[in-house]
Amino acid sequence: MRPAPIFLGIAICLSSGMALAQTAAERTACQADFEKYCQGVEPGGGRIMECLAKQLDKLSPQCRQVIQTHMPK
Repeated sequence: MRPAPIFLGIAICLSSGMALAQTAAERTACQADFEKYCQGVEPGGGRIMECLAKQLDKLSPQCRQVIQTHMPK
């Protein structure tokens, strides 16, 4: 199983109320954090964004900014 295709599931996050991570730069910013904290999370339904949001205090500054930008207001 390759992490990159799984991580693309971050793009499927609208049903959780979070906006779509639009850019490759945003996906890249969270790649390492995804692999560290959310590797086993099934893509889809906003599960990856939700997982990363639950780890917000542990995320890299770049990924934290992406997640906070896309969290519902």
